Amino acid sequence: MAPIPAHQEHSAANAVDEANPVPEPAQGQSTEATPDVQAAIRTASERARRAVPELAQAGRARKDDTLIAMAQALRSHADYLLRQNGLDLEAGRENGTSQAMLDRLTLDRPRLEALATALEDLAALPDPVGDVVRGRNLPNGLRMQQIRVPLGVVGAIYEARPNVTVDIAGLALKSGNAVILRGGSAAAQTNRALIAILRQTAEAQGFSADLVQGIDDLGRAGATELMSQRGSVDVLIPRGGHDLIQSVVQNARVPVIETGEGNVHLFIDATAPVQMAVDIALNAKTQRTSVCNAAETLILHAEAEQAGTAVLSALARAGVVLHVDEAARRWLPQDLAEEQIRPAQEEDWGREYLELEMAVKTVQSLDEAMDHIRRWSTGHTEAIVTNDLANADRFVNEIDSAAVIVNASTRFTDGGELGLGAEVGISTQKMHARGPMGLEELTTTKWILRGSGQVRS
Repeated sequence: MAPIPAHQEHSAANAVDEANPVPEPAQGQSTEATPDVQAAIRTASERARRAVPELAQAGRARKDDTLIAMAQALRSHADYLLRQNGLDLEAGRENGTSQAMLDRLTLDRPRLEALATALEDLAALPDPVGDVVRGRNLPNGLRMQQIRVPLGVVGAIYEARPNVTVDIAGLALKSGNAVILRGGSAAAQTNRALIAILRQTAEAQGFSADLVQGIDDLGRAGATELMSQRGSVDVLIPRGGHDLIQSVVQNARVPVIETGEGNVHLFIDATAPVQMAVDIALNAKTQRTSVCNAAETLILHAEAEQAGTAVLSALARAGVVLHVDEAARRWLPQDLAEEQIRPAQEEDWGREYLELEMAVKTVQSLDEAMDHIRRWSTGHTEAIVTNDLANADRFVNEIDSAAVIVNASTRFTDGGELGLGAEVGISTQKMHARGPMGLEELTTTKWILRGSGQVRS
């Protein structure tokens, strides 16, 4: 695909997005869908549904070639994409957007390359569509199979996460689904550019461009209307903060797979190796603070004084503000700046900071640690650092979260790290999809019976 000339960038980004005529409503304006918005969403849903059967007929090679072409298109348009992302970042700073949100919004060359690589990784993964989940010959001669099939039309509502635009589009293509994307006003320029490139590439590969559609230009009213498209949209996936997720869960008429906010816990057990505890705590908290698998609460066993002191010192040196209980305060470095220490309040145990801040709780036992986690966890990821195999096994068996980790960073709860190629989000529900959602999680199953005239008696 030829590079987009600078003077054509705006028109090229919108040329393949014909169903988005309505601007974002001003703050405080009603989000109720007008007839125009309702019609635009219906049109987008119908286009997506018409595009799906073609994917069902496409072999793996054709889908993989398209994913590889999309990766190359992102690379060839890198300068253009980074300029569009710069516009969103500039607007975000002017609007007082939080640093955590700005970090999620930012695309730079390494992150853009990671998105392209993720598409290529998806191309290398097995295609789940058509996999036989179970099958056997019944006593009456019927041949029975349960096979994986696409969900159909997937709607995604998220905020300030341009990486999600690419990840979901790639996963959907490989798993045979069409997607309708609402990425929010904060990333409007970046998402518009990304979607245009993905659509153009799909069309150049012989697919309908309507396999990937964006509805950001329809504003909040468009997102609200998308939630009502039961029968046209097969499943809705929200990804973002607590308020966004709860808004979708409470208002959608479409089935929802709920991705969770991450009040992630890291427990340093009494037998935790000191250097291991330090390395894991630093990585879990500081490697990237604005993501849902970053640790937010540190739990210290009262007998882990050496490891606890070393971990708190390392976190403090890394600039982490520590919200500590009284017992943990005695382990803090004496020279720690006053602004880095705050007394822990009840609300700190349930906070997802997404910043260089962390709650610190001291406990007398593994049981007390697990009780604290059960009370405050969002069911995302919990980790233990220990040399006690029995404690590790109890933690794994008794903690009921989507991911439970022993002696490693919480940052590994990630589709790319776990070999899924990418992820739609991390589900905290107890459904067919729990934890990082990859290709298989974007499929359902159907039953196929082949007979020779059998009738039921």
